[in-house]
Amino acid sequence: MNSDLSSERLHSAAGYAEAAEALVEQYESVAFAEVHREALHLFPTRQSWVLDIGAGSGRDAAALASRGHRVVAAEPTAELRTLGERIHADQDIEWVDDALPELAGLRERGRRFDLILLTAVWMHLDEQQRSSAMAGLVSLLNDGGRVILSLRHGPVPIGRRMFPVSAEETIDLARGCGLEVILLSERDDPHGRQGVTWTSLGLQAGTIRDR
Repeated sequence: MNSDLSSERLHSAAGYAEAAEALVEQYESVAFAEVHREALHLFPTRQSWVLDIGAGSGRDAAALASRGHRVVAAEPTAELRTLGERIHADQDIEWVDDALPELAGLRERGRRFDLILLTAVWMHLDEQQRSSAMAGLVSLLNDGGRVILSLRHGPVPIGRRMFPVSAEETIDLARGCGLEVILLSERDDPHGRQGVTWTSLGLQAGTIRDR
């Protein structure tokens, strides 16, 4: 990994390594079904290849693996990967060190997925990175594949790198890359944090298939 890319990845994940144990406890305190309640009907029911980007503690990856999916969990913060692998050792999850906007490792290996999940990830990318990242996501999708992502709105925690993101910008990027919007919903923060809200987006590539 070149030094510029390494620096960018560390900057994007600023504050996560130091707070890994507390963050894992926070992530695991809310169930997968509650976090994704607006999008649950979009998750595949048959066995599928799933990529969880910014997998954190592995909560979502483990839930999907337990449903019979073949799950790759991409997490650039080593401390979170280590804790996630230990907590969810009973689930068949492939953990990888990879991150947006490049996802270089997965793209170099030609991996393709039926579902890509990004939970509380998109706001870590600046405007230029978001543009290139959307095209990168599309390159990893199988025909008819879906992207489910959440957009965080609200105050930025001290020591974190986050940028304002809007549903409108994200939808424009998605449509520009050939994705169809199949879900747009808003909700309060499942952790009850003051001033924090979320937008859930479901995006579809190509022709909608029977899932």
